[in-house]
Amino acid sequence: MFPPVLPVTRALLIANVVVFLLQSFLGDAVTVPFLQWPIDFTGNADDFARHAFMPWQPLTSGFMHAGLTHLLFNMLALWMFGSPLEATWGEKRFTTYYFVCLIGANLCQLLVSSWVLSGGGPAIPSLGASGAVFGLLLGYGMLFPNQRMIVFPIPMEIRARTLVIIYGALTLLFGITGMQSGVAHFAHLGGMIFGWLMIRYWRGQPPFGKRRPPGPRMRIVK
Repeated sequence: MFPPVLPVTRALLIANVVVFLLQSFLGDAVTVPFLQWPIDFTGNADDFARHAFMPWQPLTSGFMHAGLTHLLFNMLALWMFGSPLEATWGEKRFTTYYFVCLIGANLCQLLVSSWVLSGGGPAIPSLGASGAVFGLLLGYGMLFPNQRMIVFPIPMEIRARTLVIIYGALTLLFGITGMQSGVAHFAHLGGMIFGWLMIRYWRGQPPFGKRRPPGPRMRIVK
């Protein structure tokens, strides 16, 4: 059974598609400033001034995609995992979770790409909703751990919790070894980490303090 497309999920889907169409029609001259560029701490990167990091980029780059396949896979995952989470949490909490994962993921990628640049590596921008999508996957696995699903290319049913563990392990492996270049693996990892922290915060679990229930109201009688 396919999940219904709820309001916030629908708005995010539309926003990503609209931005992709703008990318396609307006070209690099308009889209390049909204990608996420690494920070040049050395001042030695060639011709880097035209592509400097700007504060809005961790947000805007999350609505941009490198191609149609990139967009389709991310939007499919946004729909599959976003709608059940929105139905469970409600619109406000789901929106908060999505943007915490998105910006947190891009900040993690920013740290890594800036470190690579400072070591003499290339200034490579990052883009895509994948970091937020991995956060949604993590959230889905935590809320519905025993939900069975079939996910390409795994040819069998698998529990959501197991899927999260597999994807998390592969992302960490690819990020450390560089086996799959051209993919922002640390953004994916960052989305999962920030998603995990957000849910732990809401639940009052470590590393956050336990939330106190509201105390009884007192009425002063004169």
